[in-house]
Parts: sequence; structure tokens; C-alpha cells
Amino acid sequence: MLDFFMVRYGEKAIKRAKLEVWDNPYAERDYEIKISFPEFTCLCPRSGYPDFAVILMTYVPDRKIVELKSLKLYLNSFRDVHMSHEEITNRIYSELEKRLRPRFLEVTGDFNPRGNVKTVVRVCSEDRKRP
Repeated sequence: MLDFFMVRYGEKAIKRAKLEVWDNPYAERDYEIKISFPEFTCLCPRSGYPDFAVILMTYVPDRKIVELKSLKLYLNSFRDVHMSHEEITNRIYSELEKRLRPRFLEVTGDFNPRGNVKTVVRVCSEDRKRP
């Protein structure tokens, strides 16, 4: 029987989450990568209630691409973090921008309604051309 207070291997992996990047095998080509993370969770900084969202990421890579398992663990690391919708979306954008330096990047946090209010936060590198 599992001990109630035992830390599970998934919790350990999430706690150690770091975004990994790989070399882009087609760096000379413009192509678009779309990633959807439909089970994003975090905590409201005021109430502590959980917030749920779909995080959408679209980017045109330059020399680097994101490794998907590390991205999944990184996004799961927000589940116990008290943070606003705006701060979360901007933080994810900033981290991807810093690590990837893509030709184009857009991150959208599409948060589920709570208290009859729906929030969609979009951060985009408008200064770069989309293919």
C-alpha cells in the first residue's frame, strides 16, 4: 500500500522541470509548430481557487525547438502556483522566447470562466513575420 505522504515519481519530475531545447533539424526552412496544452492549472493569487486553461503556443523556430516532454512538465509546474492569468501567459512567453529565440512566437492562455468571467490572454511577437 502506498503511503499517503509519499512523493510520487510524477511529482518529483514536475518539481525538477526545466525546459529543454534541441537543435532544429530544418533551421533553414520556415515552418510553424502549434502546441496545445488543454489541462493547464494554476491557483488564483487572491482566492487560492484553481484556475483551468488551455495554453496554446505557436512558433516558427530558428535554430532551436522545444522538447515536448520537458514542456509538459514545465507547464505542469504551475499547478500549485498562485499567479494571475496575465502573469502566467507572459511568463510562459518570456521563457520560450529566451530559450528558443524563434522567428515568431505567440502564446495564448484561454482560461475557463470563473464567476461568470472568461479571460483570454495573448502575447505575440508582432515584430516578426509569420510564414
